[in-house]
Amino acid sequence: MKKPEHDRAVGRLSDRVLLVTGGSSGIGRAIALAAAAEGAQVVIADVHPEGAEQTLAAITAANGEATFFPCDVASDVQVRDLMEAAIHRFGQLDILVNNAGIGGDNAPAHELDLETWDRIMAVNLRGPFLCARYALPHLMQSGSGVIVNVASTYGLIGAPNAPAYCASKGGVVNLTRQLAVDYGQRGVRVNAVCPGYVDTDMGGRRASLPPEEAQAAHDRREANAARQPLGRQAHADEISRAVIFLASGESSFMTGSIVTVDGGCTATFNHD
Repeated sequence: MKKPEHDRAVGRLSDRVLLVTGGSSGIGRAIALAAAAEGAQVVIADVHPEGAEQTLAAITAANGEATFFPCDVASDVQVRDLMEAAIHRFGQLDILVNNAGIGGDNAPAHELDLETWDRIMAVNLRGPFLCARYALPHLMQSGSGVIVNVASTYGLIGAPNAPAYCASKGGVVNLTRQLAVDYGQRGVRVNAVCPGYVDTDMGGRRASLPPEEAQAAHDRREANAARQPLGRQAHADEISRAVIFLASGESSFMTGSIVTVDGGCTATFNHD
């Protein structure tokens, strides 16, 4: 049941229900917090309940309204149940943000094991498809539904030792365009953001490494980011601001758009 109007924040997403996958940390948490601050009722979906509960607590502490449902976006049954639970909780769904994703290949194609390929593709590409599949009937009913996919600059260019990640994010980029074609005249806009280097630890990869290796991984990202035009990594809230723009009426004539938020990295060669 919705809160009375006078109890809710007034913002660009007032009276809207937004569901974000991968909302337990990093970009997903920043999106959830920003959406709640803009007046949305927020559904957080993730496989990491502890982090998701922290996101939820931060929203409620700021007088926002949110709920959390556990979900592995690679599971057809879990995604179906997620959408049903969201509708049962709030009565509508207006915005889907497909943010959940994993990395982890770090090998050339001839050395990459099939299990790693399948898992990355399942979360990064099957996941957004499943979420869209089950959300779209509700988004069409909304009359002004929105999907924002979080892809990556690695979906636009090649990158060393990342065949599965690049392929999965490239799939998200073109899935975005394809859904925009099919659903524009059905009242649903579909766009994507492509972040570059963002100062997060996606999937807790660095946290699982020995301290020396974790620091080396962080230093490599910092060094790579320093070579791009803006010379640094993004903060998660810099990505969330682009997502909120695409989710709001401010982008009302945008669909099928692929928006880079990358410090200029795809605009230039990373040459010495």
